[in-house]
Amino acid sequence: MHGVAIIAGLLLAAAPAAAAPTLAQCKGSDGYLASGQRTFLWRPEWLAAQRAAAANDAALRQLIRGADAALRRGPYSVTDKPRAAGSGDKRDYLSIGPYWWPDASKPDGEPYRRRDGEVNPERNGDRFDVQRLGAFSRDVETLALAWHATGDARYAEHAAKLLRAWFVTTETRMNPNLDYAQAVPGASAGRPEGIIEATRLVPVIEAIGVLGPSKAITADDQRAIESWFGNFATWMATSPNGKGQRAAKNNHGVYYDALLGQFALFARMDSVTQRLAQDFLTRRLGPQIDAAGTLPAETARTRSWHYSAFTLRAGVQMAMLGECVGVDLWRGDAKANPLRRGVENLAGYRAKLDSWSFKDIDLADPGRRARAMTESDTMLTLAAWGFRDAGLMPPQVPAEDSGWLIPYPR
Repeated sequence: MHGVAIIAGLLLAAAPAAAAPTLAQCKGSDGYLASGQRTFLWRPEWLAAQRAAAANDAALRQLIRGADAALRRGPYSVTDKPRAAGSGDKRDYLSIGPYWWPDASKPDGEPYRRRDGEVNPERNGDRFDVQRLGAFSRDVETLALAWHATGDARYAEHAAKLLRAWFVTTETRMNPNLDYAQAVPGASAGRPEGIIEATRLVPVIEAIGVLGPSKAITADDQRAIESWFGNFATWMATSPNGKGQRAAKNNHGVYYDALLGQFALFARMDSVTQRLAQDFLTRRLGPQIDAAGTLPAETARTRSWHYSAFTLRAGVQMAMLGECVGVDLWRGDAKANPLRRGVENLAGYRAKLDSWSFKDIDLADPGRRARAMTESDTMLTLAAWGFRDAGLMPPQVPAEDSGWLIPYPR
């Protein structure tokens, strides 16, 4: 069982009410270190709840099963793929776009054609790195949480081994770029949109912070990993793909800011995150959310609910990072604050999803609909923590549910 399901099973608690006590403070590139872990998006209150929940025998057994399975996997490396990207260097990450399929009218299927919302399973095969990166991320996350709950050094040591293979060891480390991510066979060797695949590194940074007190990650490893993310942040800011993603006017642009903001903080480049946060509501989010709180670039998609919640989640993550650099992105009512406006609009549909008037191929399928609801509920709960001063709460969870999960960005 991967980390998403493990945390979902463990972190059972209510989102804070308006009168909740003051929460721990994130302090620049130190994050929440004063509370014990150098995290930026995993609040100390959530980690404390995770550890407390592990006192439940069933929850602990579930976590240990996942961590024990992770002990038998890896290390993972981008060099495991059979063929290198266009550079000829296997250490360059390689993937194809999720919604691009072979053209049946062409002998070799190229150039691929786009089918929005329909994922080509070829993308998840061994020829490409996206599944490899996802497995690495889930295992590091699970192992870190298992160490945090149990103190078993095996989990921390294996997580550190996985981290060294991906970020440190010369022969196996990923080059700090996504030049060849989300390629389109026959049309493009790599696209700006591929940067969004770096979302899989978000929980890795948080897991590193959780593992800090274990001492399994050496000081040299820590410096090397921070340097890797500093180089990756520089690539995001200066490369053609990075510049293209920064110019995006949809979810990709919002995620560009949130990802760069977190990576820069981890690499101790606080001023980068601060500049991003200062401009976020006016330059980035405001133009994408209309007066009703709708995101037109996302509601035009075939998975409109998913992409609306997905985009707002990045907005919420950016507001959380803003807390670390002294920029309050939670302030203001819905009229003044586009993030609040978007969250409140989506929350209003939580209990009446059938009235969502935009096309969405997920909502007609029970399994995909459930996943879409879990995704939006996670975003709404994250937002409830951030908007706690105004008492913003998502709509009431149905009585048969066990309570709001305390989630984490992924």
